[in-house]
Amino acid sequence: MPRAQSPRGSFLSLASTLFATIFVACGINACIRPTHALSFFSFEPPAGAADQKLVDSLMAVYGVRDIFMGLVIYIANFMGTPKSLGWTLIVTSLVAFADGALCWTHGQGYWDHWGYAPIILVLGALALGSSPSKSN
Repeated sequence: MPRAQSPRGSFLSLASTLFATIFVACGINACIRPTHALSFFSFEPPAGAADQKLVDSLMAVYGVRDIFMGLVIYIANFMGTPKSLGWTLIVTSLVAFADGALCWTHGQGYWDHWGYAPIILVLGALALGSSPSKSN
């Protein structure tokens, strides 16, 4: 049964689309409103103009990264296999864990990332579990 027709497949597809949309939206936010996106990491904006310019540029890089992750999830979800979606979600969860670890080193904001990372990890594992097994 194709993934989209099974109850598990519909749930995975919907949940994956939701997370992909959140990543794309956060990426656009980081590119357009870097100071607001910086608050997701519990950092204060820098005081100096040169420092602010650097932070704005780095937040654009972060934004492009999030947009890319969202687009890759969309592609794996709609054009790939359950296995490709599963591994894409698992790797994406590792990015969220890493973002949380960065915040943890600064003492705050880590649960803003660690709260959703396990959900994406479980979705990835479920997608892998929905893959038809190949016997060699």
